[in-house]
Amino acid sequence: MTIEHHDLLHELPEHRERIHELKVGNAHFARLFDEYHQVTKDVERMESEIEPVSTQTEEERKLHRLHLKDQLYAMIIKAD
Repeated sequence: MTIEHHDLLHELPEHRERIHELKVGNAHFARLFDEYHQVTKDVERMESEIEPVSTQTEEERKLHRLHLKDQLYAMIIKAD
């Protein structure tokens, strides 16, 4: 099984500079960014079966990651 990487810079490369600016200048964005990347690492571990969990648990973590990404993206777009 191929594991897709969902780090934010890979997902939104056109916003690389703005993401960096927000990480440095906005504590809330930085916290959400860190949480997004931790959840992404957790999901990748689940997908690669390094950390076996139920399908429901994996899907819940993916949904949480999606909500975080939506919040981050909204902040990025609003800042432009």
